Formats: sequence, structure tokens, C-alpha cells
Amino acid sequence: MFDTLSDRLGGVFDKLRGRGALKEQDVRDAMREVRIALLEADVALPVVRRFIDGVTEQAVGHAVLKSITPGQQVVKIVNDALVEMLGGDETVGLDLHATPPVVIMMVGLQGSGKTTTTAKLAKLIKEKHGKKALMASLDVNRPAAQEQLAVLGEQVGVATLPIIAGQQPTDIATRALNAAKLQAVDVLLLDTAGRLHVDQQLMDEMKAVSAISAPQETLLVVDSLTGQDAVNVAQSFGGQVDLTGVILTRMDGDARGGAALSMRAVTGKPIKFAGTGEKMDAIEPFHPGRVAGRILGMGDIVSMVEKAAATIEADDAERLAQRMAKGQFDMNDLRMQLRQMQNMGGLGMLAGMMPGMKKAKAAMASSGMDERVLLRMDAIIGSMTPKERAKPELLNAKRKIRVANGSGTQVQDVNKLLKMHQEMGRAMKQIKKMGGLKGLAAMFGKGGLGAAMPGLDQPGMGGAGMGGGMGGASLPGLGGMPSNLGDLLKKK
Repeated sequence: MFDTLSDRLGGVFDKLRGRGALKEQDVRDAMREVRIALLEADVALPVVRRFIDGVTEQAVGHAVLKSITPGQQVVKIVNDALVEMLGGDETVGLDLHATPPVVIMMVGLQGSGKTTTTAKLAKLIKEKHGKKALMASLDVNRPAAQEQLAVLGEQVGVATLPIIAGQQPTDIATRALNAAKLQAVDVLLLDTAGRLHVDQQLMDEMKAVSAISAPQETLLVVDSLTGQDAVNVAQSFGGQVDLTGVILTRMDGDARGGAALSMRAVTGKPIKFAGTGEKMDAIEPFHPGRVAGRILGMGDIVSMVEKAAATIEADDAERLAQRMAKGQFDMNDLRMQLRQMQNMGGLGMLAGMMPGMKKAKAAMASSGMDERVLLRMDAIIGSMTPKERAKPELLNAKRKIRVANGSGTQVQDVNKLLKMHQEMGRAMKQIKKMGGLKGLAAMFGKGGLGAAMPGLDQPGMGGAGMGGGMGGASLPGLGGMPSNLGDLLKKK
């Protein structure tokens, strides 16, 4: 979502960092470019003015211009200001600490993804918070809106209020509250009706439902693709009901990012969640610090590790750990690693989260690599027999031709995959020589991480350890990708 803005800001800060000393005019020229980049990203003009004024005042100070690394200091000031603009260091979650049933009222315009987000939130409350949830649709205007929520409820395993034709939203809200109390429900989610535009009838209906249900949370669902209009919508809703937070949908789209950057500053309400896809688990807490890090190209290692922890099966990880300790690594292990990478979002997602990998991501695109390389590699392994997957050395010229034909690839592609497997297998043997995983852990525990993998101890992790590729077994779920990953995976 922030790719264009990130590229623009990256170019500005590369110029600053490339100079040994900075003059006040250099900083002001850079801030002028930052201002243009933010305006092009559709950030509200008053927000841009406050941001630039605050950053410039700090950046032209004596302590910055006379420091050893003034360029880095300016980047830090911009990062801190971005975090503050997005809501500060702390992530604001749901307030579920009240007498059950806790009511969450979802509001927003039609088409913003409100009904889908309601189901996603119910799934998250059920799985992450361990609470019993009930959903009720109050949308009696949009055709099949109530049926849509019922279908989504079945998908996520959360009960929905039975539909009674002809009931008005206030009556449905009353019935939902009674049902929640009778069924000992912890959290009741009310999906209110949307409109194509803000009108008084919608606002009156919302206020009536709010008066009946006394919601603990009133969350505004906003489509981030609407840019500054999203901020106007938030102000309109905020003037009628007491909003407690915002959920931005389609954060995985190609929007310019203006809605996310403006929302907190203009409304004063925290962004609590971000929708990142169509799947029912594609919703995540909004972390201002992590988003700022992605915008400035600093990566988001924490989110990547969390994503790995959520997608990697514990049994598979344990099995691989045991095989690594023995120095073993066959095609089945490689296939498991490739599928974990796919589940984590593919190569592009991983590169975007790693510090200093923006340029590597661009290089991947320019060299002809795309997200389908993982699928092609999986197809090649799938065309092998169980014996060949367990013992890749059985693959002679004749077998390679059969595997290539079966996977719709060429023999060269099969050879590249085998070369990749050999390099990863050598990495596993190196781990065995170091005493297995216990020896590796002991080396890291003694402070040897920086010495063993130069660059990991540097700010931003941009040294040889990361910049030269993903060596060894440095990241969970990646299983020691070789340093020449780009060469091995180039699309024909």
C-alpha cells in the first residue's frame, strides 16, 4: 500500500545519508520533497503542514546538524514523527473488559467491507481472546445482507442471530441483546446498515441502535482506497456517534496511504485494526511503529516472526529441527519450507518486511522473478516419486526429463531446484558439525551471533549477514535459503 510513498521517501533520505555534513538548507530542501511526497500520497493538507513544521523544527537544530551522522538523525526524527502521526508507540486493542455481553457496534458506508470485517473480528475474538461471540445483522436495506453475515458466520464458526423478516434495526438490536444474555455470550457484534453516502436517516438509525445497545466499542470501518474522503466520512460519523476506533480495510491494495496517515491526526480516534486481504484471518492489529518502519524501508521483522509463528505447524518445525540436528534435508523438507513461505505471503511479502530489502525486492521484479516461482518449484517436487523426493541423487537425466514434463517446466528448472537443495543440504551438514541445534544455540548464547553472521549486529541489519542473502538457518520457516536465491529462481 505504501510502496510509492516509501520509494519517494527512500530517495530523499538516501541523499541525506550520502553526505557527511548537512546545512540547514539541505534539510529544508529534503523536507520540501517529503511534503510533496505526502501530498501525492493523498494525506490531508493540515496534517502535512503540522508534520513538516514539527520535523523541520527538530531537524535544523544544532544537535542534529553538528552530529556525526546528521542524515541518520533526520531519518530518526521523521520516523518518530510518523509513529506519532499514526497513533503513538502503543497499539490500541479492543476493550472487552466489561460486564457481558460486551457490545461492539460496526458502522460505516456501504461497500467499505463492514460485514466481512465483522466476521473477521468475531473470528479473532473467538480464537485470540477465547470468548464466545454472537453476530447480528441490522442491515434491512441491502438485499441479502443478513444472509451474507449468516454464511460468513458458518465459515468462521461463530453463531449469528436468526433472521426474522420485516423486523426493524432497533427491534433486531433488542432481540440480539436478549439472545446474548440468554446464551451467556461474551461479545455481541452488531453489523449496522450502510449507505452509499452519509445521510441523516442513517445517522438517526445508528443513534437509536446505540441508545438501545450501549456499545462498549463503536468501530468505524473505512475503505483505505478512498483516500481523503475516508477522513471526511470519519468526521461525519464521529459527529453523530461516539466512535472508539477505526478499522481500515484493503490495506493490501494499491492505495496511496493518505487515509491511514491522516485518520488518527484528523479524528483523534485510534486505528485499531487493518484488513489485509479477503480471507477470514486477514485482519491484524494496527501497529503504528511497524507501519512507520515499512514506510521508511526499515522493515518489520517483528510482524514477520509473528506471521511465521502463526503459519508454521509445530509438528513440522519439530520434525525439521530433528532432521537438521542429524544433518538431513530431503526434497520433502524443502517442499515444506516452500509451502511455509507461500503461507507467509510469498517472496514479495517477506522481502517487504525485512530491513534494507526494498532494493532487493525491486531487483527481484526486474530480474523476472514473480510470486509463481514458489508454485513452480512445488510442482517440480510434486512430479517426483516418493523415492526421488527422499533421495534426490536418484534423479538421472531420464528421470529429470520425466519430472520436467510432469510439472510443465524444463530440465534447467529441475537442475536449478536440485542445486538449491544441495546448497541447503550443505548448510544442514554444517549445523551438524557445529554440534547440532544445541551447538548453534550455545554459539548464539555466548554472544557469537554478530561474529558468526557479520552484519546482523548492525543498525537495520543491513550488513553482509542479511544484505548478501538469507544464509544458514537465520529465519524461522525459511530453512536456510542459499545466498544465490535470485539466480536459482529466475523465471525463464
